[in-house]
Amino acid sequence: MLTQLRQDHANMARLLHVLQLKYKTLADGDRPNFRLIREVVDYILDYMNGFTVPLERICSDQLAGKAPEAESLSERLTQDYQHLHEQLMRLSQDIDMILMDGVMPMDKFAEDLKSYLGSHRAYLRAEREKLFPLIREHFDEDDLKKLASEMPENAESELARLQEAYPELYTEFRDAPSPLSS
Repeated sequence: MLTQLRQDHANMARLLHVLQLKYKTLADGDRPNFRLIREVVDYILDYMNGFTVPLERICSDQLAGKAPEAESLSERLTQDYQHLHEQLMRLSQDIDMILMDGVMPMDKFAEDLKSYLGSHRAYLRAEREKLFPLIREHFDEDDLKKLASEMPENAESELARLQEAYPELYTEFRDAPSPLSS
């Protein structure tokens, strides 16, 4: 189960790398592929609703009686998640405006994208450095099996969905460096 969580983190880091490349294009004064940015944002929103929310709920429920420090971490991760979701929704609305040729200051969009990337990376780091060790310390084999059975998707099915629904994004995702190999 922890291997799956680490793989899901690596996959999200690769998606964030794709967005980082689009941010760099924008920061260099060029026009990035906004349709591809749209695909990344849509995919991450779907993923967060279908995977991140259940993970946080399940982990906080199961850790509540085992690790008192988990409650404050769970609250912090929930607040961080809500902030990330708000940032993503703002980006989504801004992308809609751009794709409909509406007026959108590119410097503001670039700053919002940069802020989102930093926030999401910090969120992943908090999970990796705080939540995962608590799971490792307090979950036995049965807890891990229960957690795995309650999770809606896994990394492989998510990648298959990505490849099918967003082929251009999948190509960039596949070519992005894996944080597990660095």
